[in-house]
Amino acid sequence: MSASSAPQPAPTPSRVAHLVQGLAFTGHLPADLSLFLRHHSLPKTLAHSLRVGQMAYGLALRFAVDPHLARLAGWLHDCSAVIPTPMRLQAALSWGIEVLPEEAAFPLILHQKLSVVIAAEVFGINHPSILSAVGCHTTLKAGASPLDKIVFIADKLAWDQPGDPSYQAAVQNGLSRSLDASVLAYINILIENRPTLPGPLHPWLLQAHAELTQTC
Repeated sequence: MSASSAPQPAPTPSRVAHLVQGLAFTGHLPADLSLFLRHHSLPKTLAHSLRVGQMAYGLALRFAVDPHLARLAGWLHDCSAVIPTPMRLQAALSWGIEVLPEEAAFPLILHQKLSVVIAAEVFGINHPSILSAVGCHTTLKAGASPLDKIVFIADKLAWDQPGDPSYQAAVQNGLSRSLDASVLAYINILIENRPTLPGPLHPWLLQAHAELTQTC
């Protein structure tokens, strides 16, 4: 698999066909993702996704992970932004995705699972490592691979809001020591600021935290 191409998209099942109606893909992922997100009026999501892909590529080189897989996962991580947040719970249920109570209470977080479906069924991605990284890029999970952690951190560092994120220095300091140290630094900040967060802490994130505190 090349750095800029993905397999030709598979025939689109009916559950996501409405998302690509009228679109003609080429099998060249950056162009197809751009077409897809612009069709849904999401240029900011596209810009963020391209930055995450670039950041993930650089981190993968730094930490001896396949950079091409990292870039593909970074490009695709937010492809489900085409589904508005108020519709994500219903979409997940109708697509047969397991929905945890915390996700039902805060459907925004479901986008990582929805992105797995879109990456596979719209863009023809079937590489399990890419789909894993896409599927936990917001919360991480226990037993996360280095690729999972790279996309998780790349998403956080490719900040898509004005200014610099408050956690940036801590995460960058962690990266100077190890990939795990950077992940733990970010999760520690979330846990410390739990009362101010808009939704509950996801159980996958808490499981990843428990695991990392034993190894870092």
